[in-house]
Amino acid sequence: MIPLSSLFGFLLVIGVLALAGYYSVRSSPEYLVAGRNTGLFALVATLVMTEFNTSTLIAFSSMGYVAGSVALTLPLIFLVGLCWYTLSVSREWKKFDGLSVAQLFTKHYGSSLGRCASFFLIVAMLGFSATYVKSMTLIFQPWIKLNTWLLSAILSLLVLIITVRGGLVSVIRVDVVSFLLTVILFPLIFILSYFKAGGRVKLSYESVIQWNHPQLPFWFVSSLIVLTCFTYICSPWYGQKIFSAKNSKTAFLGVAISSVIVFILYGCGVMACVFFRVYTPHLQNAELALPQLFYEELPAFLSGVAFSVLFCAAMTTLAGVWSTIVAMVVADFKKIENSLLKQQVATVILAIVSWLGANVLVDNILNRLILANIPIAALSFALLGAFHWKRTSRAGAWTSVFVGLFWAIGCFIIYGESGGYTWYWAMYGIPLIFISGIVVSYLFPSAQLRLQNFSLNTRTEELDSLELS
Repeated sequence: MIPLSSLFGFLLVIGVLALAGYYSVRSSPEYLVAGRNTGLFALVATLVMTEFNTSTLIAFSSMGYVAGSVALTLPLIFLVGLCWYTLSVSREWKKFDGLSVAQLFTKHYGSSLGRCASFFLIVAMLGFSATYVKSMTLIFQPWIKLNTWLLSAILSLLVLIITVRGGLVSVIRVDVVSFLLTVILFPLIFILSYFKAGGRVKLSYESVIQWNHPQLPFWFVSSLIVLTCFTYICSPWYGQKIFSAKNSKTAFLGVAISSVIVFILYGCGVMACVFFRVYTPHLQNAELALPQLFYEELPAFLSGVAFSVLFCAAMTTLAGVWSTIVAMVVADFKKIENSLLKQQVATVILAIVSWLGANVLVDNILNRLILANIPIAALSFALLGAFHWKRTSRAGAWTSVFVGLFWAIGCFIIYGESGGYTWYWAMYGIPLIFISGIVVSYLFPSAQLRLQNFSLNTRTEELDSLELS
C-alpha cells in the first residue's frame, strides 16, 4: 500500500497553498491570468508542470520499458517543439496579452473564425482532460482497490476542490512546490533504477539504439516532432501562462528554460523504465512501469511523496486546462466575464465532462493525446500568419483551417493508427495547410489589404500625373 500519511500530508500542503491563492484573487483577470505579474522562476515552474503531465509521462515511460533507449526520441519531441515555440511566438503572445488564444483569431479574422477556433480548441482540450483523468486513475488503481469510475471521480473531485476557488493563482502556487519536488525526485528514481539494474554492463543489450524499433519507428517520432511544432504554437494552456508573465522577456526566457527541463525530466522517466525492465522483464501492462517502479524502489515515505508529486503533475495540468477553457468561454461569451461564481460553475461542469470522457472514450493514452491535436494543427497557418505575415487574408485563414481539418480526419479514416496516419497528416498535411493559406490569401486578399493597395495605387497614379504635368 502507498503510505497514506505522506500522501495526505502533501495534499494538505498544496490545499493550503490553493486556499491562499483563493484569498489573493479579487477579480476575473487574477482568476484567469494571475494578474499578469508572474516572475521568471514561477513561470518556468508552471510551464514545466503544465507540460510534465502524467498522461505523457506514462505514455513515454511505457515506451522506454517496451522499446528501450530509443524512447529518448519521445522527450526530444518537446525539446524541439518548445524551442520552436520560444523563437516563433513566445514574445508575440505576450505582446498580444489577451485572455485566451482564440481572441487572436477574432481580432485578425473576425468573430466567426474566432469562435470556430475557440470551439476547435475547447474540443481538443476536453480530449486532453479526459486522458489526464485516465492517467491519474491508472497510477493509483493498482494500490487503491476501487472501481475505475469511482476512483476517477474521487481524483477529479480532489483536483476540483483544490483549484476551483483560486483559479490560475492557485495552480501556479501549487506548480512551484510540485516543480521543486519533481526536479529532485525524477533524477533520483533514474539513479536508483540505474544502480539496481547493475549499470551499463547488464544494460548493454538494451542500450543499443535501434532507430527503427518496430514498436517505435522513426517515422512515427519524426511526424510527432513536426506536429508538435505546429500545435504547441497554438496551445491554449501555454498561451494562458504566457499571458500571466510579467513581460515579453520573461515569457521568452521562461519557455526556453522550461523546454530543456521538460526534456531532462521526461528523459529521466524514460531511462528509469529502460533500466527497470532489466530486473522486472515480465510486466504485463507497460503503462504501469513507472508507478510500479516508484512503489518498489523508493522508501515508504518517499513513495508516498512520489505518488503525491505524480498526482500534482496531473492535477495542475488538468486544472490549468480547465482554467484555459473557462478563459476561452469568457473571451467569446461576455455574460460570465465579470462573474467569478459563473466561472467556477463552468469549471465544475468541465470536471464532470472530463470524468465521463476518461471512462467512456479513452483506451490508449498516447493515441488519444495525438488524436486530440487535429483541430489545433489546423489553426497553425492562421496563427503564424496573424503574427508574421500581414498579407494573410480571412479567406486564406478559413481555407487553411478546413484543409488542415479534413486532411487530418481523412488520414485517420483511411490509414488509422495502425496504418501510420500521423506520417501522412504531418508530412503532407502541414505543407498543404500553409500552401492553401498562402495561395488563397494572394487570390482573395482581405478588404483592409485591398483598401491599402487601392490607396497605394491611387497615390502612385497621382504622383505619376504630377510628374508628367
